Amino acid sequence: MSTDQTNTQQPQTGPAEEANLTEVLRVRREKLAKLQEMGRNPFVIEKWDVKDYSGDIKENFDSMEGKSVVAAGRIMAKRQMGKASFIDIQDKQGRIQCYVRQDAIGDEEYDIFITYDIGDIVGIIGEVFRTKHGEISIKTQKVVLLSKSLQVLPEKFHGLKDQDIRYRQRYVDLIVNPEVRNTFYLRSKMIKEIKNFLEDRDYLEVDTPILTTIAGGANARPFVTHHNTLDLDMKLRISNELYLKRLIVGGFDRVYEMGKMFRNEGMSPKHNPEFTSMELYQAYADFDDMMELTENLISTVAQKVLGTMKIDYQGKQFDLTPPWRRLKMEDAVKEWVGEDFTQINTDEEARAIAKKHHLEDADKLTRGLVINSLFEAYCEEHLMQPTFITHHPVDVSPLAKRDPEDPRRTKRFEAFINTWEVANAFSELNDPIDQKQRFIEQQAQLDSGDDEAHPMDEDFVNALEVGLPPTGGLGIGIDRVIILLTNSPSIRDIILFPTMKPIDR
Repeated sequence: MSTDQTNTQQPQTGPAEEANLTEVLRVRREKLAKLQEMGRNPFVIEKWDVKDYSGDIKENFDSMEGKSVVAAGRIMAKRQMGKASFIDIQDKQGRIQCYVRQDAIGDEEYDIFITYDIGDIVGIIGEVFRTKHGEISIKTQKVVLLSKSLQVLPEKFHGLKDQDIRYRQRYVDLIVNPEVRNTFYLRSKMIKEIKNFLEDRDYLEVDTPILTTIAGGANARPFVTHHNTLDLDMKLRISNELYLKRLIVGGFDRVYEMGKMFRNEGMSPKHNPEFTSMELYQAYADFDDMMELTENLISTVAQKVLGTMKIDYQGKQFDLTPPWRRLKMEDAVKEWVGEDFTQINTDEEARAIAKKHHLEDADKLTRGLVINSLFEAYCEEHLMQPTFITHHPVDVSPLAKRDPEDPRRTKRFEAFINTWEVANAFSELNDPIDQKQRFIEQQAQLDSGDDEAHPMDEDFVNALEVGLPPTGGLGIGIDRVIILLTNSPSIRDIILFPTMKPIDR
């Protein structure tokens, strides 16, 4: 086994190890220079016509035995035994062993081949066979260096374990950790199945602006930038909701968009400033329709990709099979806090409850804000199995339709799994007068220093005045769903290039 497998980016133990590493890198560059002097510069090769892949060869060995194949991949292991050598190459489907004999490729080519290093990328032409030890392999007739690796990969048995380095150098992480590659294959399949689910139900996929003058559709702090030509401050979107609802006004009955959102907030195992969200809107539907769609979409994706609606996440089991539990927010507060807000009707009474439970800024809270704060502080932690929390206070739902049975609350729900909010939906507010008043109230909060309050959007009010039909809307945190379905510890494990603090900061 080659010993040329030290990870250059992991901390060394002393000057001797650093000197050895520097020597290894110098030798690699010398090998490249020698190849270039011989007219064998790998970086001038433009193409290798790959026809066969490791997984297909192994799966179809009975029909491919003795057949010629053209493969390519990165050298991940190398064993030299005089006039014959074995290398393991890794391609998009996995690894396969290649048997390279001096008399098969020629003396000169073999002398060059044995200088190749772990990490180099090679093209292989050969014949499929099974070794005497039973391993499906390629008997190499031609090997071509397609790219020279001037760095070194992590050592086989320890791999790339440093989490920070894994996220910063995802390209190395993907090479040496096959389970990481599999997670991102699963992510891609899940996104495809989400889109298939919606397109089967006649939803139209659309694109809306990422750069905007008003970051609306949610209560969050935006990132701010500046457009030089217009001399105008602009913001990265925190939500695409208001644009999508404009499309419903325009006559598209079912629309959705999956894409990046940006919120200038904290980072945690389930928060990244740049994240993937999906929002959809359906004319002539309500939040009950959105609940049914949510539980069916997530459970269907699990079934299609994982083969089951019962998933394991970090040692916990969750059953995604519909129907999920439905629980009003006030009832959740009654169940886990012991406070019955059907008997509490004024802000003064609610503030007394807030002080009793030690809520922050209790004197400033309205009845609705007290309900929401108690829910967040004492109820979310109990929401392990899939649950819809419904009928949020209007105080925290500026875009949701009021509940006719109690105008203090709304036709809204949030879906929770593993105590995490994974979806948010409403019967959309389509009363332009009510909407404008709520915007005025939110703008007042924004002006008083709450930089997460919703800004006034006069054009959206105008769109509602043109006429928005009764509409159900839904937003799903795609990253959070994928975290759960792939059993990943952190959002950084399912984002290829997560936001990272620069090393020198």
